[in-house]
Amino acid sequence: MKRALLLVALMGCAEEPKAYSPEYLGIETILMDNDLVTFRVAMKGARAKDDVIAYARCAAAQYALIRGYGFARHLRTNIAESGGISRGDAVYTISAALPLGLRNIDAEVTVRDCAAQGIPTV
Repeated sequence: MKRALLLVALMGCAEEPKAYSPEYLGIETILMDNDLVTFRVAMKGARAKDDVIAYARCAAAQYALIRGYGFARHLRTNIAESGGISRGDAVYTISAALPLGLRNIDAEVTVRDCAAQGIPTV
């Protein structure tokens, strides 16, 4: 009986997991060529590099739609963290047709997914 009470008491001490609430600090878009675009993003509260990559992917997808294209292909993303701010520098190509390669995104589907996750776009 004492063990059961001790277990219940210890379970009450467990911390509730914190809700994920990132702060998106902005997107800078740099057109490098007609179909080659750099996206610089910044955010606070990123749990991992994947959060920064997702933010840049959302920006690329919305930008492709704005330009009248349906697809983007990820080329690279560099990530740095300083003073609690994570920054991403991502390069994508955008195109009307599905590009060759494995790192393609369907812009319309991705923008919907970003909205569902609360990730802002361009």
